Amino acid sequence: MSDEIHNLGAGFWNIRGEFRIGGVINIGTQCSLVKLESGKFIFLDSYKLTGEVRDKVMALTNNGQDVEAVLNVHPFHTVHCAQMAQDFPQAIFYGSRRHAKHVPEVDWSEDLVESDVVAKRYPELEFSMSQGIDYIHANEMIHAGSLLAYHPASKSLHVDDTFMSPPSKLLEKMLPEVMLHPTTKKALKDEPNAGKEYCDWATQIAHDWDVRHFCAAHSYLVKFKQGEFEKALLKAINKARPKLESA
Repeated sequence: MSDEIHNLGAGFWNIRGEFRIGGVINIGTQCSLVKLESGKFIFLDSYKLTGEVRDKVMALTNNGQDVEAVLNVHPFHTVHCAQMAQDFPQAIFYGSRRHAKHVPEVDWSEDLVESDVVAKRYPELEFSMSQGIDYIHANEMIHAGSLLAYHPASKSLHVDDTFMSPPSKLLEKMLPEVMLHPTTKKALKDEPNAGKEYCDWATQIAHDWDVRHFCAAHSYLVKFKQGEFEKALLKAINKARPKLESA
């Protein structure tokens, strides 16, 4: 599978890339490019751009000079950050505490990506931190927590791990179009009602965001008609709620 860039309209592009476990199994990854009202651009997540996709991005962004910032919204997605910083040295790099710890060669902003300060700088996007689960879990294998970014103009949701879609179109008829990350139960905070808090938060996401383009990291781009995303996410939540609330 080669890298692809999808123009989802209204100044939002989703880039589908490769990420191989052990250098063999490609589970995919992503980043998204967003055009701001100012005419500048920001990335959601980091990815090493190559080939035709890189050429298209550079053409859009004045050879990269108009990239204002890179918002790394998942604390465990760090592989491509250093390369992205080399490709766009003038950009401000926002990340979590874990980004700064694990990729110290990048000049990270003191403002954390999940902060209200960053959210206010980019009113073109709506952000939501996953609730009831640990954003940065002590177990490095638990990646359910993340910062979700929704672009109302294009009705595009950029999400890493927290919500997923089937890993292959071949499985689309066998699996729901939206799934909760398999480590969600393990990611629950050690607090009373953490499971209910998570399910209530995800339910509110389903109701609040009219998602037509679902951009999930380790799967593929899913396009929904009006109301379909809400229905699909609610189905996944309602199925998981009994187990999560009893955890």
